[in-house]
Amino acid sequence: MTTSGTPTAAPQPAEEPALHRAIGPKLLILFVIGDILGTGIYATTGKVAGKVGGALWLPFAIGFVVAILTAASYVELVGKYPKAAGAALYTQKAFKTPFLTFIIAFMVMCSGLSSASAAARAFSGDYLAELTGDALPPTLIAITFIVLLAALNMRGVSESVKTNVVLTLVELTGLAIILGIGAYAVLSGDGSPSRLTEFEAGGGTAYALMTGVLGATALGFFAFVGFEDSVNMAEETKDPVRTFPRAIFIGVAVTGTIYVLVALVSSLLVDSDTLAGSSGPLLEVVKAGGVDFPHKLFALIALFAVTNSALINIMMASRLCYGMANERILPRAMGRVLSKRRTPVVGIVFVSVLAIGLVSTGEIEGLGDTTAFLLLCVFAVVNVAVLVLRKDRVDHAHFRTPTALPVLGAITALILASPLADRPAEVYIRAGVLIAIGVVLWVVNRAVMRGRDEE
Repeated sequence: MTTSGTPTAAPQPAEEPALHRAIGPKLLILFVIGDILGTGIYATTGKVAGKVGGALWLPFAIGFVVAILTAASYVELVGKYPKAAGAALYTQKAFKTPFLTFIIAFMVMCSGLSSASAAARAFSGDYLAELTGDALPPTLIAITFIVLLAALNMRGVSESVKTNVVLTLVELTGLAIILGIGAYAVLSGDGSPSRLTEFEAGGGTAYALMTGVLGATALGFFAFVGFEDSVNMAEETKDPVRTFPRAIFIGVAVTGTIYVLVALVSSLLVDSDTLAGSSGPLLEVVKAGGVDFPHKLFALIALFAVTNSALINIMMASRLCYGMANERILPRAMGRVLSKRRTPVVGIVFVSVLAIGLVSTGEIEGLGDTTAFLLLCVFAVVNVAVLVLRKDRVDHAHFRTPTALPVLGAITALILASPLADRPAEVYIRAGVLIAIGVVLWVVNRAVMRGRDEE
């Protein structure tokens, strides 16, 4: 890893007031970890097992490598352009094509919605049933969950980084319980180590095995998304050029290690069929672990984790919608705010309606896969953008990733986004419908703006 440029501080535009730089290195690391942890590992572990079998750890290990490759590109770009705009900013700087920039921004927004919808489905599943029984239909619970999150957003939710630290610690506690149960099982001689090398995705051919593993990896990659959101904190981080490389790499490494260990424990204690059939797979691990840990308490921790993921994603999507409206790339009406609460009312309603549509037509596996697919497409563009922007020199030192990493990052992201990953057609259709909605809004907005210019 090398640096590029003269080691001087990044300039701040004099005409624009700077955001308060309150986030230090430790808080940023916890923020990255908290952003990655959540619905993915708590809800989709079983679905990944259903695709690959007992070798559940392998897709998470491969997903960790892919995440590190793309994280290296984000680290270079956020150090080079320490602004709170993320993939859309890098796309515009690299390709200078407003429509492509819009599509990337809209895909990021939609990935947040599909992630929140997967969390809503996870909330309405076995974790909640452990506490309340099967009193209401899961779809109704998931829709109600989205409506309540929308109401909370409408009222005005102030999320601080310190609150995120508390939420992260709760989520980590749940995973630490799983690892503790796994350690106890190993020391007690329980579990079935032979399952760790069982592949049920082979179907008798090497090609079927490859597509099965790729499909499991693509779905498992849902658990790693979130680190890309942290770049939006660049303008509120102390010395982001120095802080971000360490924070993102440590955050991805910590979560990746935890995920692989949790996958090993899950497969060791529970067979893949049981995991695949559960919407609360880690609760199955707790039940099978031989440790007298309250099942309801773990279910509550899991519900807390998926709720936090959904709330953060709904907030991100509504604010991104609001921001695009203010930049005049979505209809201006979508930037309207409540006069008293100062919350983006139209943006919240719009993203909530889309989320309700998603939870009404999809399950955890399909929604998680849609999230991963959308972001894998975005990551492919970001990995190419970092190479294109090598010609753009800046006057401050910044992290520079070896050229091989973004090349490999783009290739692996495209492979995992391709049909080679054995992804159901419904995922491509769902993603296509979401993007088509964005294109329609783009066209309508362009027509309205052209009409105003002609008046």
